[in-house]
Amino acid sequence: MTLEDLSEKMGKIDFGMLSTRTGGGAVVSRPMSNNGEVEYQGDSFFFTDERARMVSDIAGDAQVGLTFTGAAGLLGGPPLFIAVEGNAELIRDKAQFVTHWTKDLDRWFEQGVDTPGLVMIRVHADRIHYWNGSDEGEIAL
Repeated sequence: MTLEDLSEKMGKIDFGMLSTRTGGGAVVSRPMSNNGEVEYQGDSFFFTDERARMVSDIAGDAQVGLTFTGAAGLLGGPPLFIAVEGNAELIRDKAQFVTHWTKDLDRWFEQGVDTPGLVMIRVHADRIHYWNGSDEGEIAL
C-alpha cells in the first residue's frame, strides 16, 4: 500500500484515537475527528480547546500515537487498521486554523476559527503500520 492509497482510505474514516502520555507516565487515549483530511502526506490535524488535558500532555511529551479503524471489508472481511507513531505540535496560529478548518468543526467550535482557546494539533508521522485483511506493512515516510 502506498501513502496515496492510505490517504484515500483514511478520508473515509471519521474518528480515530489520539494517545498521549501524562506527566506521571500514564497513557491516555481519546477519540478525535480527522475532519475528512484526505490529503494525507504524513501529517494529521486535530482541533481542541486549550484547557483539554491532551494539550498539557503534548506540551510535556510530544510523542503521540494515532489509531484508526475502517469499516468491515467486503463480505464481512476484517476492517483496515492503521497505527501511527509521531510527534505532535501545538499550533495557535489562526491563519493555519483556516487552512485546515472544515464546516463539520462548527458543531464543536461554534465561533469557528475565532473560538477563544482554540488549539490545532499537528501530528507528524514517524512510522505508519497498517493491517488490511491479509495485507500488512509499514509505509516509509
